[in-house]
Amino acid sequence: MSIQSPPTLLELAGHSLLSNKSRAILDLEDLPIELFPPLFVEAFSRGHTEVLKKMVQAWPFTCLPLGALMRKPQLEMLRVALDGLDMLLAQQDHPRRWKLQVLDLRRAPRNFWRTWSGAVVDACSPEDIKNNRTLKLGPAMAAKLPLKIFIDLYLTEGPMDEFLTLLFLWVTQRRDRLHLCCSRLKIFGEPTSHTRKVLRLLQLDSVQKVEVHCTWAPSTLAACAPFLGQMRNLRKLLVSQVRLPAHTSPEEQERLLAQLTSQFRRMDCLRKFCVDAVLLLEGHLEQVLRHLKTPLETLSITNCPLSDSDWNYLSRCPNTSQLRHLDLRGIKLTNFSLEPLQILLETVAATLKSLDLEACEIADSQLQAILSALSRCSKLRALCFFQNRISMSVLRDLLCHTATLSKLCIELYPAPMESYDAQGAIHPGRCSQLCAELTAILKDFRQPKVLIFYTVPCPQCGHMFFYNQGLNHCFCPTAA
Repeated sequence: MSIQSPPTLLELAGHSLLSNKSRAILDLEDLPIELFPPLFVEAFSRGHTEVLKKMVQAWPFTCLPLGALMRKPQLEMLRVALDGLDMLLAQQDHPRRWKLQVLDLRRAPRNFWRTWSGAVVDACSPEDIKNNRTLKLGPAMAAKLPLKIFIDLYLTEGPMDEFLTLLFLWVTQRRDRLHLCCSRLKIFGEPTSHTRKVLRLLQLDSVQKVEVHCTWAPSTLAACAPFLGQMRNLRKLLVSQVRLPAHTSPEEQERLLAQLTSQFRRMDCLRKFCVDAVLLLEGHLEQVLRHLKTPLETLSITNCPLSDSDWNYLSRCPNTSQLRHLDLRGIKLTNFSLEPLQILLETVAATLKSLDLEACEIADSQLQAILSALSRCSKLRALCFFQNRISMSVLRDLLCHTATLSKLCIELYPAPMESYDAQGAIHPGRCSQLCAELTAILKDFRQPKVLIFYTVPCPQCGHMFFYNQGLNHCFCPTAA
């Protein structure tokens, strides 16, 4: 039989107060500050909408993280909060303790409501409550500041749901008194005129992360580029699956790319630049990266075709000299010299924390060319070489060169080429033996944390075999 903890005095007080809604509304002005969060949660969970409206108007903290209470968007609760804000905005004199400046509709960590974390709501820690230091802004001063509504947006080609429709209509009608802020913006499908209307409504300097996954029409790309330039605090830009129509001429591609990349000059904070399956990038990498104003922390170029000029530029790009994370998954390097990568690894040896070269079709001789540079990356924590066909002897060299990297905690290597038969089928018994030998080599130097060897898919059954420090698994029916 489980023993439940008895309710706290605060919880009992909240239950008692909510049992009489009229009394609860009248007593908000003199309600102890520490009762506001638990009472709000109780009123929210029990659907006491009138109490919630009044609590929004009397909220004694700068931020109300309403989104953390919603497992999914709840139209009724949004309407209650907006009605409360409307009543607040209509008042000439605000409540004595009111200081609400942010309505946060993002799905932030729920533990705020249990711990009142200062990271979520400033001046809302238990120490501040105890010392009654929550009133940093008086109502008169706070009323002059624009109210901020924070939300994460996921825009698609389809119509918006009722939640966003209500919110955007409400914001549009009150644009002179509030700011709609969005820290994370994702666009799926081709941007429409409706997408541009939403972008015009946002405070674009509030956007910190943008993801774009769509096929662009040239006119749409031209229309959306200026919005990107207004995101002056953008820290991460991810562009995925972007393809221009086949009939787009090289001259038009050049013009459109210039129109887009010129906006990078206005991004003072961009630290993470990620592109995946962007065919437009080929032959234009220098044109893209040279406009960046600050050194990148993360560079991810995956599943993109690159030209010789693109590859050679990586090692001499000023903005890649302080990389912490480099991801080149799916870039076919078979016909490239790895000297540019060698130079780049030597440049970032003091900062690089993760390197991903999965499925790059790297050959033995190419890998050997970068081993010395790789061994100098003293801060490296994660290394991935999956899906490259490397021989046993070169894998031995690789492990010997990485053996002294004491911070490595995730190591993902391909199974040796000798694990396959002449037809390319996996030989599980042989693979297990060879991987055990490689593991032993590494354990002579240090104790690995996550060390996995993985085969490519078997041409006979499509399954793969992996070896994890003695534990192996295989669905392949090939006999050992």
